[in-house]
Amino acid sequence: MITIKFIAADQSEQTVQGKPGDSLMKAAVDAGVSGIAADCGGTLTCATCHVYVDAAWADKLPAPIADESDMLDFAAAPVQPESRLSCQIVLTPELDGLVVKLPATQY
Repeated sequence: MITIKFIAADQSEQTVQGKPGDSLMKAAVDAGVSGIAADCGGTLTCATCHVYVDAAWADKLPAPIADESDMLDFAAAPVQPESRLSCQIVLTPELDGLVVKLPATQY
């Protein structure tokens, strides 16, 4: 299992486990993480699974594909250099311990 720490906008933390091969969004939804709406279920059509990847982990992720970058334009919270859609982050053993911050809103 892959351990992920979610840090909410109010700085509260929730640590969850995800299966290798699953998306970060799926791990969050399965664990009931507040702050990940995931309205489209991971089909890259809504931007309601927006997260900020901790800088220490950014280099361990593949670059976002063009569709992800385009969809981030529709995110409700400000997009920052570390912004990603959690539906596009596939959990791998290298991501064990991943830290992501949640925006104040997804709408």
